[in-house]
Amino acid sequence: MREPDWTGALDEAYGHALAHLKGLPGRPVGASTTLADLRKAVGVPLPERPSEAREVIATLAEVAEPGLVASGSGRFFGFVFGGSTPTALAADWLTSTWDQNSGLYATSPAASVIEEVAGAWVLDLLGLPSSASVGFVTGTQMATFTCLAAARHELLRRAGWDVERRGLFGAPPIRVLAGAERHGTIDRALRYLGIGTDAVRAVAVDDQGRMTRDGLAAALDDAAGEPVIVCTGVGNINSGAFDPMGEICDLAHAAGAWVHVDGAFGLWAAASPALRPLVDGVDRADSWATDAHKWLNVPYDSGIAVCANPAAHRAAMGVRAAYLIHAEGDEHDQLDYVPEFSRRARGIPVYAALRALGRSGIAELVEGSCALARRFADRLGAADGVTVLNDVVLNQVLVRFDGDDARTRRIVDRVRDEGTCFLTGTTWRGRAAMRISVTNWSTDEADVDRSVAAILEIAAST
Repeated sequence: MREPDWTGALDEAYGHALAHLKGLPGRPVGASTTLADLRKAVGVPLPERPSEAREVIATLAEVAEPGLVASGSGRFFGFVFGGSTPTALAADWLTSTWDQNSGLYATSPAASVIEEVAGAWVLDLLGLPSSASVGFVTGTQMATFTCLAAARHELLRRAGWDVERRGLFGAPPIRVLAGAERHGTIDRALRYLGIGTDAVRAVAVDDQGRMTRDGLAAALDDAAGEPVIVCTGVGNINSGAFDPMGEICDLAHAAGAWVHVDGAFGLWAAASPALRPLVDGVDRADSWATDAHKWLNVPYDSGIAVCANPAAHRAAMGVRAAYLIHAEGDEHDQLDYVPEFSRRARGIPVYAALRALGRSGIAELVEGSCALARRFADRLGAADGVTVLNDVVLNQVLVRFDGDDARTRRIVDRVRDEGTCFLTGTTWRGRAAMRISVTNWSTDEADVDRSVAAILEIAAST
């Protein structure tokens, strides 16, 4: 067997990776090619014979470069993407190098214990019960799926129905109460689980997208006697607002409901002493979904599912097979808490990021992003013809420009095309808006000011 060319391939990859990272501050944020050109460059015929490793990596970097969006840039403000801190990225490289199948303790004791400790650190940092179970998944979509699977198990168990054995045919129907401004991952998870979106009753929200107490109370009254899941949100995807978690937990638990929290990015407010009051009462929920690839700034894909009822969590996700080496003592098998069998050890970069930043560093990261969001709002809101639509309580800013919806959308598109920064449009309270999300660890005041100048210049000519 020919000796693998580790050095050539990895040296080539390292050179291109370092050039990409060092070039982020100066490059346009959006992609610089067309779909047709990208397909032409990438879509060559499948080679008939092997190619030299270094050449493959060099060619891959060359053809991909024009189609890359600089989502690691300090001027990327779309979709609540985080970047990757140096420590988290380096740990992710090690994760790929070690190539551990981390579903079982037996297949990677190191990955198992690292993820066990990382999970405990997350619970501590976010103020969640230390007895809760943790699963490292791909993102909030699968975290929500996992948590709602646990909720489905527990609610139907109380009703005398074994859903894992008998399925949903003939089971008592589950009612889902969720805010009218909920994220689409809630509905998608319900589809995955066979509960279906017809089970959802939209609960009234206020002008910032927060679930109202009276709306929830009325919905719970209507669902009396049924198994109920209440899906809440901390960090509204548009406004950044927080549902009143203490009131929700009081009402829902009095009615025997399960409370699930979509905290994709907003749950990280709990890591900041200054922002922690926003999530008051969140620790009393039954399950939580969040991302590490947003505010913790680890590489994609990295989500976290947390459940206050480990037995329900394991009953919904756990699996047994004769050929597997299952944990029998204190060992921890992630296989029992996530949807996958084979899985990447995605908790390793989380561990590295938490250890590198520490409690104070994470608080500073979150608080700094929020301060920069307010800087965006202050500078844009002070300009003629520009209105900030939301109360900027976190890292989200909604902006509208005088004129009709079409003008605001044109400005959003032109800003993206111009390349100084990347942001997105949305619809808020029935009106078009520019949506700015500040989550990247590397964003600074100069990034904000440069982006504001570009936005206002484009608005003036649109």
